[in-house]
Amino acid sequence: MAVLYLLGWVSLAIQIVFLTLSIVAGLYYLAELAEEYTTAARKCILFLISFTIFVYILLLLFEDLPWSLIICGLVAQGFHLGIMSGFPFVRLLSLPLLGSLAMLVVNHFLAFQHFVTVYVPFTQVLAYFTICMWIVPFALFVSLSANDSVLPTTVSDQSRRSPDVVSNYFSRNKKQGLLSLFQYLKEALLPGRTKKAF
Repeated sequence: MAVLYLLGWVSLAIQIVFLTLSIVAGLYYLAELAEEYTTAARKCILFLISFTIFVYILLLLFEDLPWSLIICGLVAQGFHLGIMSGFPFVRLLSLPLLGSLAMLVVNHFLAFQHFVTVYVPFTQVLAYFTICMWIVPFALFVSLSANDSVLPTTVSDQSRRSPDVVSNYFSRNKKQGLLSLFQYLKEALLPGRTKKAF
């Protein structure tokens, strides 16, 4: 029995590693898609926000959830719409982004407080958290790398140092975002392949 017990822990560790690698590969692929197709990513995120607002309205009409939970969820979706006004460019200290992060914390607190006091089956709790609280922030997080490859079209506050917008854009060597992080991890952890020049 001791051997099977040890094998169970080893197999669990292997499964966790494979699950983690699968999630990372999926995130990398989604970040590449969001970077390549920014217009489609914007439409998809706007659809997710609209769908979440519709779900909150259904919850308001047909379920017995606290008003504070519904109102905070709708306010969070309003902040998400504010983030989408400048998509794919996201300013890290903008009011919509800071508000959506604050509402994410408040929504989690209120949801945990409600679902601890009222019995609801686990699948319904998971459905609420996934659809109402996680799917839009997750989509926004994945699409953060979309502004890495989009050329600027107007002079913004960041480019006041150089009046030439395109020169200022190409002079920035520092890329930020999820895709850049995955690219760095891939180059740092995996052995590089040399390309043959013919």
